[in-house]
Amino acid sequence: MTQNIGSIERIIRIVAGLAILAWGFLLSDPINWWGAIGAVPLVTGLVSFCPLWTLFGINTKKTA
Repeated sequence: MTQNIGSIERIIRIVAGLAILAWGFLLSDPINWWGAIGAVPLVTGLVSFCPLWTLFGINTKKTA
């Protein structure tokens, strides 16, 4: 599993994932899917790998 997410995109994904998770916890609905939706960008940002980017051949990580 090679990293395919650059540093700026990684930060955006982590912040967006945390924001969606927080919003999901603030909603009072007992069945809340925002937590699951927010977990996707959070996890992909933390591991710097997006399977969807691999399918489309996208790589935003700069090579040295």
